[in-house]
Amino acid sequence: MLACGMMSSILRVGRLFSSRARLAFIDRREFTRGLGASLGTAILGAGPRARAEVSASGHAIALRGDPALSAEFRHFPYAEPNARRGGRLVLGVQGTFDSLNPLVVNGNASEAVPHFVLQTLMMRSRDEPFTLYALLAERIELSAARDLVTFHLSPKACFADGEPVTADDVAFTFELLKAKGRPFFRAVASQVRTVKVIDGGTIAFDLQGSLNRETPLSLALLPVLPRHATDAAGFANTTLKPQLGSGPYRVDEVKPGAMIALGRNPNFWARDLPALAGFYNVDQIRYEFYRDANSLFEAFKAGLVDLRFEDEPGRWAQGYDFPAVRAGRIVRETIPIRLPAGMNGFAFNSRRDIFADKRVRLALGYLFDFEWVNANLFFGAYRRTAGFFDGSELSSIGRRASAGEMTLLAPYREEIPAEVLDGSWRPVVSDGSGRDRALDEKALSLLESAGFAASSGRLRSLRDGKPLEFEIIATSQSQERLALNYASSLSRIGITARVRRVDEVQFWRRMQRFEFDMVQFNWAASPSPGNELPNRWSSAAADREGSLNYAAVRSKAVDICIEAALDAASLSEFTDAVRALDRALIAGAYVVPLYHASESWLARSVNVLHPAYTPLFGFSVDTVWRTD
Repeated sequence: MLACGMMSSILRVGRLFSSRARLAFIDRREFTRGLGASLGTAILGAGPRARAEVSASGHAIALRGDPALSAEFRHFPYAEPNARRGGRLVLGVQGTFDSLNPLVVNGNASEAVPHFVLQTLMMRSRDEPFTLYALLAERIELSAARDLVTFHLSPKACFADGEPVTADDVAFTFELLKAKGRPFFRAVASQVRTVKVIDGGTIAFDLQGSLNRETPLSLALLPVLPRHATDAAGFANTTLKPQLGSGPYRVDEVKPGAMIALGRNPNFWARDLPALAGFYNVDQIRYEFYRDANSLFEAFKAGLVDLRFEDEPGRWAQGYDFPAVRAGRIVRETIPIRLPAGMNGFAFNSRRDIFADKRVRLALGYLFDFEWVNANLFFGAYRRTAGFFDGSELSSIGRRASAGEMTLLAPYREEIPAEVLDGSWRPVVSDGSGRDRALDEKALSLLESAGFAASSGRLRSLRDGKPLEFEIIATSQSQERLALNYASSLSRIGITARVRRVDEVQFWRRMQRFEFDMVQFNWAASPSPGNELPNRWSSAAADREGSLNYAAVRSKAVDICIEAALDAASLSEFTDAVRALDRALIAGAYVVPLYHASESWLARSVNVLHPAYTPLFGFSVDTVWRTD
């Protein structure tokens, strides 16, 4: 077989003549470098509009500031380039899947394909807030006005079948995701004026009119699909047909809903790329799917799964006294969490009339007894979440609003309580008894002001006599247990909350269509939040099927803060915008904040090792290796 680089060159030339010629511990839903030292002037001979001035041209791009690593770096600091290669890694996943295509709204897809089979133009450093380094694109050029971004593809880049990755493939993927991809892709595409294939290895995106500074980086995280092996007509449909990619692995076997086996791609073009030194050390990766958490844990105990991040404090404290741990075949460790905590909370679907009044949402917030729950269910392992960026410089908690924040929020001052503006706001603190009558009385007072009154042991609307009742959906035993505890607290003052547990497929289908009253959801936070913000919190996303605006936030204050965060040129402007957004979201009482951990709990086979250094974004399965 021809070497990938040689085959790439031959096929690239042929194509040019013939046609003119890539969030358990892996995020299931919710990509990679910085502008190098060589800054200068270049002339683009062709493109959507020719420009003579280029602000930077290099191996990397950072959203703000400079990349940490020069073009000569040999490996990322969180990878072990001398790691042993070989063996098989088995990952356990709670849930199931009915599709291998995670790039579209339809279906419930595993992250296996986008993570290990597909590749993106550039790859994200896990140790910098938002810096991308060269991958399929070996070089990026960004105009001084940030309105033209050009990618120069590596001549070595090829798909698993040996076909080269070309600018035509990039343009094809962009148009396909623009038309049929998830809302996030379509939102990014809306910022692009035109796309120009300059030659087989060069593509330019004209961003004239876009004020979003993150768009060039979002485009750099575009997964690239092969035009010659992608069914464009049926792309939006669910499919179990493996996608051809350019990544380190390919799909070898699929058992629908139960297993996905990946094997090393023998034609992987980037095996010697410095950015990937110490990555992808195992020969095979096997995803095993389990319907419930208990089955998954039993499989791990039996040695059928190689590693797991524990999410149950009780189990971590008391559940790991079994033979494999006592014999040393399984080891436990804690890993520090360096990212913002994000928001884990009970989300109100404010599309429902019952939650349209903020006073109702505020009242229900008084009735979650974190102090009792943490002590009695979670062994005191958690901290109460307050805002949407706790534990970071982006949080408004404990900080008085700056002049920049006050300017942004000035038109909406009446909507933002004084305690939120001065940073003193915190979720209510109970007496820990599980029956704090003072908080019950505060909640009742708010509900009375919203037009509810007690009648025959239930709270009813004075307007139509309907009882205050709703449903909480859950998809795991832990979610169900917490929801039942919360429902019990609500029942003390006459509110009925029915808890319904649904399977994984039904859960995500209902979430996608906003068919729920209340749900526990965790919006993970980035140290550099940006393009995900409109999809989570903007008014435009509130009624867009497939968005993550589950709470149906429709707030002009939130919208203007999102816009300011995306447009911010300096770090101070960005920080002001995100803190102001935090205040606007807190003021809207869209969720009942729950809790977060300050460290993660990892249990692994003694034969599975990982680098000692933990980067900003935490542990990555990409850099583990086996000793056996």
